[in-house]
Amino acid sequence: MGFVAVRLHAESSLGEIYMIAVDPDYQRRGIATALTEFALEWMKGAGMSVAMVETGGDPGHAPARCTYEKAGFGLLPIARYFKKL
Repeated sequence: MGFVAVRLHAESSLGEIYMIAVDPDYQRRGIATALTEFALEWMKGAGMSVAMVETGGDPGHAPARCTYEKAGFGLLPIARYFKKL
């Protein structure tokens, strides 16, 4: 139905959810929330003191942002600029 992938950055005590996905047939059932909570508990058990996750700012990523905000993540306003060469 879904999966979560986590990286542990031991040198900075930072846990990172770098990929989370739920099959479209199973979305909107709380699976992403459960996966997020599982990842956070696993990070905490591994000694991490901070958790991070990134997602897109477009409308298609709105459900992901909602999931992370419900889990207690706060948005860090960052400007990331790109230029096609």
